[in-house]
Amino acid sequence: MSSSTRKPGIHIAWTTVTYRSVALMILAGLILFVAGMRFTFPQFTENSMKAADGVVNRVLERVAGMAPPAGSGMSTAQQAHFTALDGTVRVKKGSSSSWLAADYNVPLDKGDVVQTGSEGMAKVVFNDGTSYTVKQDSLIVIEENSANDQQQTNVAVAVSTGTVDLSTATYSQGSKSQVIVDGATASLAPESAAQVHNDPKLDQHEILMKKGAGEVTRNGETVQLANWEKVSFQRAEPHMEKAKGTGPPTPISPANMAPIFTSDETTKDVEFSWTPMANAAGYRLRISRNPYFSSTLVDKRVNTADVTVTSLGEGAYYWVVQSYEASGKESVESEKNRFTIIPKGKQNEAIDLELDPFIQHGHVIEVTGKTQIGARVMVNGREVPMISTDGTFHYFTPPLATGEAVITVTAQTSVGGVNTQQKKIIIQ
Repeated sequence: MSSSTRKPGIHIAWTTVTYRSVALMILAGLILFVAGMRFTFPQFTENSMKAADGVVNRVLERVAGMAPPAGSGMSTAQQAHFTALDGTVRVKKGSSSSWLAADYNVPLDKGDVVQTGSEGMAKVVFNDGTSYTVKQDSLIVIEENSANDQQQTNVAVAVSTGTVDLSTATYSQGSKSQVIVDGATASLAPESAAQVHNDPKLDQHEILMKKGAGEVTRNGETVQLANWEKVSFQRAEPHMEKAKGTGPPTPISPANMAPIFTSDETTKDVEFSWTPMANAAGYRLRISRNPYFSSTLVDKRVNTADVTVTSLGEGAYYWVVQSYEASGKESVESEKNRFTIIPKGKQNEAIDLELDPFIQHGHVIEVTGKTQIGARVMVNGREVPMISTDGTFHYFTPPLATGEAVITVTAQTSVGGVNTQQKKIIIQ
């Protein structure tokens, strides 16, 4: 169905059924049943009432007792979800001994294991807004994912091997967001970002704070971390080593989301530039077709802060740059910039945007749909990180506040085509 025939302003609401409501419905059904029996078999009903009375009371007490008392602080298990998948990604549920292919419809619970292949990449988002980008050849275990009745969340993930980028959102006071690396536990403050690397074979373990603040605890020792500070350790070492990490260069050109027009229908030469870094012996430029760099088109080292890459074809690209020292030690990756090569003379066509019915996961809304091939999609101002080659997309919003909310989905091409749809939802 085309976007022009869809009805705007669709309202989606959910009704919460409480334990008390269930108990009252059971009680009403029993009253109707007893009344019918008493009218039909008065003598039998009179003799059975006393025996049944105790049973009914016990059943209702058990049903009512299923709900934890208010303010008890009891934790409730929550689920995490994949928001991006690329290449080979497997999941092993905590209740199973077998692996299954990762899928957007596979929820992640406490005890589940996620593994990426040599060209695999996955992004996992938790209900508190914490996100984990699991890079190639990595394995993580969800150690904890719960919330109590005071909206305090507790998320903990163990990085068994590989590299993981994580970032935290704004969560309530008393909440925890932790990552565990070979016996070391890093606790991140809200709105922080870190990179974790764990190589058990080489006995290399490192936690780098890219933004915000956090602390790392191991063997009774606690180390505070701020921007671009890191700790590293080996298994036999009793203490962690704290050092200042190397910040990355800043990408300059092509600018993020910039269109690059070409009169050549096949290829284009593109000049890349970034800020020079002191003490840098050189730079490493990587270009990929996807934002998670599970595969690369260009991976080259240069001595200057600019380079021209030849013969790039039509379509969208992502690029990232690192500096490295004379010893070969690399900085972390820069921000990823996206650009699109567009042949001149293309007609500005209307953009198709079809949205599937939203799916609610607590305070998180799952948005799926399809748009024009090559278009970018924004959901409430945030870009959908992965769009399939056929234009389909899949996105989970950050946790939304209770009450009425508006989901705005915008599809846009670099040549100016735009299509925006809005839907109201009720978060209870």
